[in-house]
Amino acid sequence: MIIYLHGFDSNSPGNHEKVLQLQFIDPDVRLISYSTRHPKHDMQHLLKEVDKMLQLNIDDRPLICGVGLGGYWAERIGFLCDIRQVVFNPNLFPNENMEGKIDRPEEYVDIATKCVSNFREKNRDRCLVILSRNDEALNSHRAAELLHHYYEIVWDEEQTHKFKNISPASAAHQSLQNTGLRYCIRSPRPGRESVPGFLFSQNCLLLSHQNLMHINFGMTNAPDVVFSMHLNGFSAVTCC
Repeated sequence: MIIYLHGFDSNSPGNHEKVLQLQFIDPDVRLISYSTRHPKHDMQHLLKEVDKMLQLNIDDRPLICGVGLGGYWAERIGFLCDIRQVVFNPNLFPNENMEGKIDRPEEYVDIATKCVSNFREKNRDRCLVILSRNDEALNSHRAAELLHHYYEIVWDEEQTHKFKNISPASAAHQSLQNTGLRYCIRSPRPGRESVPGFLFSQNCLLLSHQNLMHINFGMTNAPDVVFSMHLNGFSAVTCC
């Protein structure tokens, strides 16, 4: 099961497109709509709805993801409900940039003071952060500076703030969850960074499911997991 939280533009047709993309990864995609204008009410509503879905869910590895303001909520709600998260261009400072857009942006500050102390340390390595270098709405480098201490950061070179194509990164995170392995696979030796179908961060390899033909895992009881991959015109064997 994948739970998707939209951003501030709740009526954007892009939300439906993202749900369709996610359904290629997992047919069970749940879109939760929320007001975006009443932070305290939204938090209560999202906690209630996510908890309800988890109570009825038979998937033992659910995932929550969100874009923009949805990323802000996905990180927090995911932590509180103990499920892994993928966040795209998260709006980490809504109390600052929601001025003039909602009546009481200061409610976000109040929410932060009432959250679990140092929750990101407790949530370490349970969230994958995808940031656009071309984010025209938010300062992605500011977000990276705050989050890189706790989570893996992956930089995208093409998408803008609304991140129209979210499926490749989400697919990698979901598929690795399903194996029971760490989602972060160290990249192959230097010189492989330009291989088509791969997206590399400093310590993480995301697999583009459009190009991936098959992936074979072995030695799953060993501390380091050896795996082989075969893509169109490329084969590799490496280990974590």
